[in-house]
Amino acid sequence: MINLSRLSKGDMSGKKKPHRTELYEEVPPKCWPIVYSPDYNITFMGLEKLHPFDAGKWGKVIHFLKEEKLIADDLIVEAREATEDDLLVVHTRRYLNKLKWSFVVATITEIPPVLFLPNFLVQRKVLKPLRTQTGGTIMAGKLAIDRGWAINVGGGFHHCSSDKGGGFCAYADITLAIKFLFERVEGVSKATIIDLDAHQGNGHERDFMDDRRLYIMDVYNRYIYPGDGFAKRAIRRKVELDWGTEDTEYLRKVEMHVEGALNELRPDIIVFNAGTDILDGDPLGGLAISPQGIVKRDEVVFRAARRHGIPILMVTSGGYQKRTARIIADSILNLHNLGLIDKELATSGAENPKSFKIVYCALNPVS
Repeated sequence: MINLSRLSKGDMSGKKKPHRTELYEEVPPKCWPIVYSPDYNITFMGLEKLHPFDAGKWGKVIHFLKEEKLIADDLIVEAREATEDDLLVVHTRRYLNKLKWSFVVATITEIPPVLFLPNFLVQRKVLKPLRTQTGGTIMAGKLAIDRGWAINVGGGFHHCSSDKGGGFCAYADITLAIKFLFERVEGVSKATIIDLDAHQGNGHERDFMDDRRLYIMDVYNRYIYPGDGFAKRAIRRKVELDWGTEDTEYLRKVEMHVEGALNELRPDIIVFNAGTDILDGDPLGGLAISPQGIVKRDEVVFRAARRHGIPILMVTSGGYQKRTARIIADSILNLHNLGLIDKELATSGAENPKSFKIVYCALNPVS
């Protein structure tokens, strides 16, 4: 259950009290710490097909988990859209105002026809799904602290910083989730980002430049976007990969460096950016990791978190092939089958941790 005393951190430190948010409202104990909303998916006149990103992959993950009888339409935490006040915890008002121009959103999402849409449609059909995923990441951050683990089926917009978007990332959800925790949850003062997307996570790196509360480990293809030399200065453990890196080398490096990172700084939370664009054949990632390699990678990270007793938040980030949704679902199934995510870990009193139901849980206001 949520410890309400944790929410008074702003008052106790003498700092300005954090704004009122619906993203930290109490989640019923019966809910699993898996966050999703049908509003995550981007569909509008086929425009989403003009980018290699599968803009409906999040719903497909849930569909596959239902097919495998792991989840059903009850007990999942439904994500809420991040409000402007929520976003202003990190973003500048100037940047948020820029998103009111369709050409800016077209550039960020890399979908040129968005340029010709009236902005009210861009807000509703493109940015609202991304704001809802951002809200989901913030919610999952609090759930991870309360339950030991949480998965946002979306999110992971690691190219967006406080004042600049790019690479299909319009909101800095990773930075927001961490700053919400730092401001609102007593006892959370250090975080480790383990970014295993194929691309460098230059957004959160720029946001946390010179912030010693953060430890950033980033494993990425050294030759691809964004190649942000300035942002690399924020990386405490940098692992640059060559074109076509395969399972054996990749998993060896991930396992070694995850353990090294957690031994170097013991954080209060791990944020795991679990991009699947490392998959062999991905048109943008340039690596050659098998589906089994991705499942094993996620297992390595969750095992390390469990071994060190550190709460972990997973976001799904990049992945530019139609089969990535199936792989994400298979990874979640594997984590559950191994007992690395289960009802016993999340809450007490599970009747059967091998067969659980996930539904849309209403959030209860915290007074």
